[in-house]
Amino acid sequence: MGLGDVSLACAFALVAALADRGVRHACLSPGSRSTPLALALARTDRIKTYVHLDERSAAFFALGIAKASDAAVAFACTSGTATAEYLPAIVEASQSRTPIVALTADRPPRLRGTGANQTIDQTDLYGRYARAYLEPPLPATGADATAWRDTGLRAIEAALGTPAGPVHVNCPFDEPLVPDGEQIATSPPPAEETEPTERGIEEDAARESLKSFLATYAGRRGVIALGPLPAPRTLSLLSLGALLGWPVLAEPLSGLRLDAGRAGRALAAGQLLVGDPEWLDRHRPDVVLQVGAAPTTRATQALVGGSSLVVLDRMHLDPDPERAAERRIMVDPELFAATAWDAHADDRPAAPDGWLEAWSHADLLARASVDRTLDPWVEPFEGRVARDLAAFLPHGAVLCIGSSSPVRDLDTFMAPRRPPRVWTARDLLRVVGNRGASGIDGFVSTALGVAVAAAGPTYALMGDLTFVYDAGALLWSKPDEIDLVVVVLANGGGELFSLLPQRDLPELRELFVTPHRVDLAALCVAAGVGHERVTRSDELLPAVQRAARGGGIRVVEVTVDPERGRDRRAEVRAAVAGALTDR
Repeated sequence: MGLGDVSLACAFALVAALADRGVRHACLSPGSRSTPLALALARTDRIKTYVHLDERSAAFFALGIAKASDAAVAFACTSGTATAEYLPAIVEASQSRTPIVALTADRPPRLRGTGANQTIDQTDLYGRYARAYLEPPLPATGADATAWRDTGLRAIEAALGTPAGPVHVNCPFDEPLVPDGEQIATSPPPAEETEPTERGIEEDAARESLKSFLATYAGRRGVIALGPLPAPRTLSLLSLGALLGWPVLAEPLSGLRLDAGRAGRALAAGQLLVGDPEWLDRHRPDVVLQVGAAPTTRATQALVGGSSLVVLDRMHLDPDPERAAERRIMVDPELFAATAWDAHADDRPAAPDGWLEAWSHADLLARASVDRTLDPWVEPFEGRVARDLAAFLPHGAVLCIGSSSPVRDLDTFMAPRRPPRVWTARDLLRVVGNRGASGIDGFVSTALGVAVAAAGPTYALMGDLTFVYDAGALLWSKPDEIDLVVVVLANGGGELFSLLPQRDLPELRELFVTPHRVDLAALCVAAGVGHERVTRSDELLPAVQRAARGGGIRVVEVTVDPERGRDRRAEVRAAVAGALTDR
């Protein structure tokens, strides 16, 4: 019985605990020190393991699976700088409260600080971004497997806690790392007790919070702003707007950009309404109920900052970065909204006269002016691509939306979708993005992870810099085994900066836009993925449909003129302003 067998037994105990707690996917990067972890993951039937050369890509791939599946995902690597590659994905997971477990192999503790090969100080490497740092004992005998199992259970408990997030398990192994093949007998896990439910406590808190909220704000002119949220289970948050007589401004990442008829309707042109200074001056709300994370766009941020703010959120680390809220309600938002309907379905609170009607009428006018403006344009425009793609995707699909301009264009131009007559959460279009830290790094890997999670037909919309930045994910993917349609807006670089104050700097293109010369078609050929270029607006959806039918990973490159795109944004704003005159 060798030390390699003991190390494998301990790794098996850790991995078995993760599987017992619902982990079904793991990512692995090659390395020597992680041999026990690699063998344990590969030999555990309950966990499907994906191998990635690049640790950074592996972590974002795992992040995508976790976001799409709403379950914890593990990923493992060798010691040294490989562990540092996990940091960007861990930051995003921390900010977006996504449960992931980083298993980093390490040298024995006695070698830390000695200059030993491939050894860095991995203790608490991810700092406050990890919900917990755990380190089981250096394997010495089969009895140590009990502590390793306990570490796995504690890791999942921390990852799925409130708020959910990443956990770092640092796994020390001594040589030899390869087992001799002798199985180590370990003690069976102890019987586990069922935790008492906290549902009753949450319901009591929701009722008390609702009572106080209505006493203060019912009858006032308000707006509900829905930020990034988990996949909706009900339409209660939309219906809350109808109950209060308040319009609902739903970001696509809320999953509730819907027109559900009597159950409630999100604004169809909300970003353009709140982005029109003259109209907003005439219809500024007294109070904004922000549900979930801080808003994505500057227009909604300004709306939130210019009114009394109430934050309804239980999970986000910092939904009020400006510390502007006069009240924070820390209960589950859907439970809060459902409690409101249960308590007041037959006895509705007072609603401000004509307030919701004024917003709804203006919204219809603004939406019509947007569509009339976009429809005749032959050359592709980022806003129309976002609008058309969101409307085209089938029920139950997942849209991975890139940071920078795409997520903002989707928020501005996406029309509310009608849910099926009978539906569950899986039947709605789900929009997934890395909006915790709002970075562009690792986004292709994230989309690939979403695609393997079996959450539904998967599509992605991103800019060309985002695509090129993480092109390595394509090079090491298996294009015949993953179905993903990637729509790339080829506008020549980081055009978002041309819409920000940096646009007036003489160094704009050199330091901020950073145009590239990458031939995306050649890149796709090198990676073995499909590619089609689109140069007309009416070519987009047929190309997307062909890509989806073809299967595998396929890229639809949409050529966009950035100069004309800036002019067209101004045309849209002018059309909306004209439609809203005197409204």
